[in-house]
Amino acid sequence: MSETKNRVHRFVSNDFTVRAAAVNATDVVKEMQRIQTLYPLPTVAVGRAMVGALLMASQLKEGQQVGLYVRGYGPLSAVYAEAHFEGQVRGYTPNAHYEPAEYGDKLSLQESIGMGTLTVTRHQPFQKQPYQGMVHLVNGEIGDDIAHYLHQSQQIRSVISLGVYLDSFGQVRAAGGLLIEIMPGVEDAIVEKIQANAAKLDTGVSKSILDGVSPQELVKPYLDGIPFTEIEHDFEVQYACPCDKARVLRALETFGVEELQDMVNKNEEADVTCQMCGKPYKIPVAEIEEIKNRLYRDSLN
Repeated sequence: MSETKNRVHRFVSNDFTVRAAAVNATDVVKEMQRIQTLYPLPTVAVGRAMVGALLMASQLKEGQQVGLYVRGYGPLSAVYAEAHFEGQVRGYTPNAHYEPAEYGDKLSLQESIGMGTLTVTRHQPFQKQPYQGMVHLVNGEIGDDIAHYLHQSQQIRSVISLGVYLDSFGQVRAAGGLLIEIMPGVEDAIVEKIQANAAKLDTGVSKSILDGVSPQELVKPYLDGIPFTEIEHDFEVQYACPCDKARVLRALETFGVEELQDMVNKNEEADVTCQMCGKPYKIPVAEIEEIKNRLYRDSLN
């Protein structure tokens, strides 16, 4: 098995009653912050969602992906992350430059996201419609909300820790997390053992990663007293976006005939930049006119 630093490490108890995943996601969260120039609190929110999506996706099957959409009534309002079983991940918030009135001692998301919902979407190859499940937010801190979703939708009790560590300039220094899932029907003694192990830990997951703790070492204290084994999952974690020119052209269709005609009259090519990955697209005037003409023809039918 490859010892690539940036991959999700998966584990299972020897009796198959508990499964776990852990990841050092520092590089991909740094990349997300660099592309989108996020301020500190949005960085923490999107970073946690990305880590959570990576951990959940690693427990799916090849070709499958999971999306997390946090929608709250607070000023941060929305956070989205999407990850694939094979390690590709991306994240986004429309409020990249949001700042609270004061930060306090910790970057708490609860007040900034507010009350709302978490929607989890699972995509499978060749599936016409993805599966969606939704729960009300527990507190908007994302980790607790994912645990609530797993319990409500799949009857899986879990311990989850997601973290993003920022320096004094608000830049990402470390990010990652772990997810321990107890399968349905497991005796309470196993649950109590894991909860007791978790209660003994006093160092946050992102600080542990900053200090050089490996994914294996992150999981080990939680499963103290429970024999476990690492299982194959040899996919490098990468920040990736499936945007392409075809998607950009479809997005331009939403402008409508009149606005597209105005761009043609001004001889303005369209400069479009993907908000999630920063990739620029230049759409020439001839293609804008072609889109406009097609929309016009469709409106006559």
